[in-house]
Amino acid sequence: MIGVDEYDRIRYLFAVEGMSRREIARRLGVSRNTVKKYCRGECLPGERKPAQRECKITGPIRDVVSEWLREDESAPKKQRHTARRVYDRLRKEYGFPGGQSTIRRLVREMRPKEKAYIPLEFDPGEAAQVDWGEATVIVAGEKRKAHIFCMRLCYSGAAFVTAFPNERTEAFLEGHKQAFEFFGGVTRRLIYDNLRTAVKKGWGRHVIEERPRFKLLKAHYAFRADYCNPGEAHEKGLVEGLVGLARRNALVPMPRAENWEEIQSILLERCFEYLGHRIPGRDGTVGEMLREERASLVSLPLKPFDPAEEVEREVRPDGMVSFDCNWYCASPDLVGQVVTVKGSPTKVRVFHRGQELAVHERRYTEGKRYYGGCAPYLKILETHPRAVRNAAPVRQAGLPRELFAYCYRSDGPEGGSDLVAILRLMEANGCEAVNRAVHDALLAGERGVGSIRARLGETTEAGSDSPALCGFSVKDVNLGDYDLLLKGGGAA
Repeated sequence: MIGVDEYDRIRYLFAVEGMSRREIARRLGVSRNTVKKYCRGECLPGERKPAQRECKITGPIRDVVSEWLREDESAPKKQRHTARRVYDRLRKEYGFPGGQSTIRRLVREMRPKEKAYIPLEFDPGEAAQVDWGEATVIVAGEKRKAHIFCMRLCYSGAAFVTAFPNERTEAFLEGHKQAFEFFGGVTRRLIYDNLRTAVKKGWGRHVIEERPRFKLLKAHYAFRADYCNPGEAHEKGLVEGLVGLARRNALVPMPRAENWEEIQSILLERCFEYLGHRIPGRDGTVGEMLREERASLVSLPLKPFDPAEEVEREVRPDGMVSFDCNWYCASPDLVGQVVTVKGSPTKVRVFHRGQELAVHERRYTEGKRYYGGCAPYLKILETHPRAVRNAAPVRQAGLPRELFAYCYRSDGPEGGSDLVAILRLMEANGCEAVNRAVHDALLAGERGVGSIRARLGETTEAGSDSPALCGFSVKDVNLGDYDLLLKGGGAA
């Protein structure tokens, strides 16, 4: 290897003085190969080419790993080889003797590198991003899969998160309505992936047709929709990050609630807490930037959008109407008439001529009947009291056994009238108070509806079971008068 001085003389004689390589070698006393190597400046003294030798451990299996990673390109993203899976297969199928860290380095080297991206900036009120995620929550003591609706403003970073039992159209539209109300306005553009609840035909830039209900939502709130290219989740990276953020923070530990409305309240509280967060690189907190952005948002319409699915149904002879593969009680008084049924993600409401008749929790079963209590059927049961013991609405209500024990004696079927009357008392006094009165009456060995009324404070006079007897009195009976009658005498 030559030094810098020799390299300098070789380059000068060749490049400046135009001397031949043979003459340079003779004058400097170096080999012609050395002059040939350095005269044109193709390399510098001291440079070494990286060694190109095959690793004894990974060399024999490089082609195998390369083939597996190539096959992964056509496999679903969530079913591709991890470094651990590659290591396990190599040990099992090829008897690989090396360690797991060696395979991790090899896979990292061979796997295609991530694509570069361009950082984006948005004006206030310009755009928001929308996406769904999944998590587990506990509703009424049961673990349920929650579908998490997420929307994030691109300028301020303000986030809205709520939960639904599914991702149907009603939930998709309801999520938008709640998000717009939380932000206090609407951005001019909303960015989506190719959701089937929004897109009917096409994808990305080539969306041909949108769903009618989604088009109505867009018109009502005056925004435009942009759709990402298929498989390019980074095009809405802000909301993709929000899904993970919500799952790791707002949903840890798993929220517990009696219904979906309580789950939504828990998540809404966390959205308000997030307003105090400061995103690195931003000038203020999320809440401060949201207040600035609100001035640029499109104003909310005067009338809120109704996301519920609406259908008209005829009331059957049993007082029920069908909706989404199940049956719900409307009113036995409206048999044969047409009512309006509205289904939101969590409720089913029945209307007749603008008046709300019933509200039921929405169920996602098939072919089931939901009566929503005994009250709608009490008028019929008062005329048919013997049917109350086997009436489906009564059985579905889950009444306590003590109530049946109080009304029905073991030696006969009578007692239906008492049970119907007590059910009426539940309407006015509440189930808890009536059940407590029945329990106390059983312990005291009492029978009859009058005893329950007395314990509820409904009697108007001691010893009177009916308000109709108020103001009347009964004279004492003289048994001697009956003796006179039996002897043939006149009345005393």
